[in-house]
Amino acid sequence: MRCPNCGSLDTQVKDSRPTEDSSVIRRRRVCLACNFRFTTFERVQLRELVVIKRNGRRVPFDRDKLLRSVQIALRKRPVEPERIDQAVSKIVRELESQGESEVSSETVGEMVMEALRALDDVAYVRFASVYRNFREAKDFESVLDELSEDGKPGAAVRK
Repeated sequence: MRCPNCGSLDTQVKDSRPTEDSSVIRRRRVCLACNFRFTTFERVQLRELVVIKRNGRRVPFDRDKLLRSVQIALRKRPVEPERIDQAVSKIVRELESQGESEVSSETVGEMVMEALRALDDVAYVRFASVYRNFREAKDFESVLDELSEDGKPGAAVRK
């Protein structure tokens, strides 16, 4: 593992332990060249995924980018970080278990919307507004109507 401080490849693992749900190994490392300490996380990766963007471009799937998108939608919302990480891990597992090495950005977006809908209505609407490229107020109204049709508590309290 390359040291993020000096770039040396000479690092040593000082401590390893699983996370709470045992899906990730957390490793504390130290650089033998500069004594910088840092943490890495190790996850199982079933396959290399490629995302096909709307314009046809192909880019490697990036779990961290997915996590950042979900975190942005959930910014200042009362959702625990563990639930966010679990939702992202579930999306990644579903994508990897589909059996395809290429997945469309629309598929990823719909999975994120489904996960956000289960976590927080406000985050769902925020993400939907960007993902579906809302242009006017009636676009928001249609998503809010979807939520109230689901019978989610508090969803119909918009008027």
